[in-house]
Amino acid sequence: MQSPASNVALVRAAPSGGETAKSPDSDLEDQDSAATILQEHVPASAAGIRLDKVLAQLFPQFSRSRLKAWCEAGMVHMGGKPAAPRSKARAMAEVTLQVPPDPEAAAFSPEPVPLAVVWEDEQLVVIDKPAGLVVHPAAGNWTGTLLNGVLERFPETAGVPRAGIVHRLDKDTSGLLVVARTLAAQTDLVRQLQARSMGRQYLALGWGELAQAITVDAAIGRHPRDRLRMAVVPSGKPSRTHLIPLAVLHTAHGSITALRCRLETGRTHQIRVHAQHAGLPLLGDALYGRRGAPLLSLQRQALHAAVLRLTHPTSKRVLRFESPVAGDIVAQWQALGGDIRVLDTRDWGESDGLA
Repeated sequence: MQSPASNVALVRAAPSGGETAKSPDSDLEDQDSAATILQEHVPASAAGIRLDKVLAQLFPQFSRSRLKAWCEAGMVHMGGKPAAPRSKARAMAEVTLQVPPDPEAAAFSPEPVPLAVVWEDEQLVVIDKPAGLVVHPAAGNWTGTLLNGVLERFPETAGVPRAGIVHRLDKDTSGLLVVARTLAAQTDLVRQLQARSMGRQYLALGWGELAQAITVDAAIGRHPRDRLRMAVVPSGKPSRTHLIPLAVLHTAHGSITALRCRLETGRTHQIRVHAQHAGLPLLGDALYGRRGAPLLSLQRQALHAAVLRLTHPTSKRVLRFESPVAGDIVAQWQALGGDIRVLDTRDWGESDGLA
C-alpha cells in the first residue's frame, strides 16, 4: 500500500486485542529425559566423608553449590538409592549424577511461538509484538521468546547475529519491531539506527499534565543502587526523546496525558525513564511508575510501538509500518473517559516541530 503523492510504502498491522502470544508449555518429563547421566565410583580414600564434599572431587566441572542443590533435588544416587548431601560416602559405591539440561543451551533453539508478521520479504520481517512476549532469551526467560519463534519460522536467521533482531522492545511493551533475514540487511538496518534515520514512534499514557511538546535530552545508564533499573545519570549514554501531548484527562485519580513519543536514540527503557524524569511516569509501569498510583485495569506499562519507518536495505524504498494501539491500552483510556480518536496514530508524520 502506497501513501498518496509519496514514495513511501505504508503497511498497517491488523488491530491487536492486546493478548499475549502463548509459548508451548514446558514438559518436565521431557526435560528429565534430556538430562545427562554421569557415573563415578567413590575412591577408598573418601569413605566416610560427606557426600557433597566427595561429589566435588568426582565431578570437578560443576560448582559445589550446584552439586549440593542437585543432591537435595534427588538427582544424586549412591548405590542405586537417592543420597542426601550429608550422607557418608561408601568406598567403591557407584555414584550416579543426573545433570539437568542447561536452559541456556535451548535459548537459541527454534520454537513454534506465534508471531504476528505484518511484512516479510527476502531481506527483512516486521513483527507486531504483543505485550508479555520476551524478545530475547535471558535469565528467567530462556525459551518461548520472540527470538525462538523467529528461528522456527525463518530458519535462515540462525546464521545472523541475535537471529536478526535489530532492536528490542521490553517484555510488556507492545508494537512493531524489525528483524533482518540476512547479515547484509542487519548491517544496513543497524547503521540506520546508529545514524538515527530509522523512525520509531510510540503511544504512551503518563501520569501528570504536559501542556506543550518537550525534548528530554538526558543521559541514561544503570541505576547506581538498583541494577534492575535504568536512570538519568551523568555517566550514562546520550539519550534523546521527544514527548508530544495529544490530550489531557483530568480524572479522580489525577491528570493523565496521552503522549506521542519519538525516539532519536534507543537506550534500554528509554521512554519509561525519560517520561519519569519529565514528571510523566507511565500508567502501569511497575519499575518507573507513580508511587501510590491507584489500581487500574491495565496490567503493564502503557507503551505501544505504533509507527516504524525505515529504508529497505536493497530496494532503498522507504517503508512505513503502523500498528493500531493495543486493545488493553485503548480500553484503559476509554475507561478513564478518553476519546478513542486521540489514539489514532495514522496522521503522525516524521516531524513534530521539535529540534
